[in-house]
Amino acid sequence: MSANPNLAELVSLLGDSSRAAILTSLMDGRFHTASELALAAGVTPQTASFHLGKMASGMLVAAEKHGRHRYYKLANEEIARALETLLSISRPAEIRSLRQSEQMKALCKARTCYDHLAGKLGVGLTRAMLEQGWIEEGDGEYVVTTAGGRFFADLGLDLPALRKERRSFGRICLDWSERQHHLAGSLGQAIVARLFDMNWIERAASGRAVVVTEQGREGIKRYFHLEWK
Repeated sequence: MSANPNLAELVSLLGDSSRAAILTSLMDGRFHTASELALAAGVTPQTASFHLGKMASGMLVAAEKHGRHRYYKLANEEIARALETLLSISRPAEIRSLRQSEQMKALCKARTCYDHLAGKLGVGLTRAMLEQGWIEEGDGEYVVTTAGGRFFADLGLDLPALRKERRSFGRICLDWSERQHHLAGSLGQAIVARLFDMNWIERAASGRAVVVTEQGREGIKRYFHLEWK
């Protein structure tokens, strides 16, 4: 008997299209009910609950019960990272309707990747920070420069506190739609949280897509020197 982790079990959990759709929906980093995830996957709530139970047993998702409802999210950041890697090597989904086409365009333009920004917006902001000399590429991580320290403090981020978190600080993440890198880790999470707080971005009506507000366009241009259209 092999002492290696049960890869076959993991692959079987990921090999179902409904489960894959549920996991992709959970990439926004938030809690969702089985009914919400059922709608996203195009299955009944009962079927979604069955799949969620299997994935909870396989430690892909975590559940919390509040009152009569049970809420689900990805088990941890490592699961989100693995899913993002798989998405980057997967073939593009077949577009079968105008609605799917619009959803895909919105995701590619700006979305959350678990707890940080991705898509054209995430890649664009990362590139802008590199060009301004606020971050530099290190060994698997982005490193904040002295000028970057002043910039992030001006943006309202507490870098010393972020560095103390028990996770990667400025992880380099491969963007599955842009095929370029964007900023993740505790710094990436803090940036997206700050942009939400300042009302520079807001969540789209459904899914992981985010929308840059008019206030955000001005702020992104002023702070990041990036023209966003």
